[in-house]
Amino acid sequence: MSFFKKIFSSDKKETLDKGLEKTKTSFFGKLSKAVAGKSKVDDEVLDNLEEVLVSSDVGVNTTLKIIERIEERVSKDKYLGTDDLNQILREEIAGLLSETNSGEETEFSIPKHKKPHVIMVVGVNGVGKTTTIGKLAFQFKKQGFKVVLGAADTFRAAAIDQLQVWADRVDVPLVRQNMGSDPASVAFDTLQSAVTQDADVVIIDTAGRLHNKVNLMNELTKVKRVMQKVVADTPNDVLLVLDGSTGQNAFEQAKQFTAATEVTSLAVTKLDGTAKGGVVIGISDQFKIPVKYIGVGEGIGDLQVFNKFEFVDSFFK
Repeated sequence: MSFFKKIFSSDKKETLDKGLEKTKTSFFGKLSKAVAGKSKVDDEVLDNLEEVLVSSDVGVNTTLKIIERIEERVSKDKYLGTDDLNQILREEIAGLLSETNSGEETEFSIPKHKKPHVIMVVGVNGVGKTTTIGKLAFQFKKQGFKVVLGAADTFRAAAIDQLQVWADRVDVPLVRQNMGSDPASVAFDTLQSAVTQDADVVIIDTAGRLHNKVNLMNELTKVKRVMQKVVADTPNDVLLVLDGSTGQNAFEQAKQFTAATEVTSLAVTKLDGTAKGGVVIGISDQFKIPVKYIGVGEGIGDLQVFNKFEFVDSFFK
């Protein structure tokens, strides 16, 4: 479809194509087997397609939704050839993503009417949370924004040190305290520092522990409450970072964190190293939370603003 092509930045799109290569190869390898010897989309093809989507980590509920939509089209058009299946899938997946993601964003931006724009980052340890924060800081700084980071994951010295490495690499200030300090105190100091420096963007790391949801909920609620003493109505964005390579485990993490706090956006990382990129489709659909960023490479510039048109185009290219 022509509307896909005109909004693509060639460098970004090339990185995305490459990042989704494993997912695409796996998916279409399975799909070609599912329709082998078939010329018409019939019940057997749909059953096979359902299996392909579930095994590609799209998720059962989202898979059933896609199958139902295709069944409606088969019923309406009376005859659909298997040659048409790629285009139909492309259209239905784009339609599903449209229900949650606006899809037109291509640049890292923040609302113009209010600053600082405060992003609180949540997610379990090991999903690429700290790396995502560092790459976000890099992208915002590249856009000309003044960025301040806050190390409120005070339960692990490694988390604070790792964030310091990123702050130094990107050359942005980091507000930190000693390991074991009150996370809310770090968040408070970070916002005070950001206001003093007239910063545009504040990104605050938080602890990634899920063993006790009640404690996590209380901690994140306290961090929010203390931040609001400095700047009202913050955080402006609660960004949940998920590791795309974990497939169905990412669904479980999303369920736990959305129960513990109000998550407003998602970042899905490590898509370049996995064949489980279908998880982006399922998580976006099931949790009705927009995917804002995706990680498609290890380079500092390989965190991208999620654009549904680009994603679907790369997936079906």
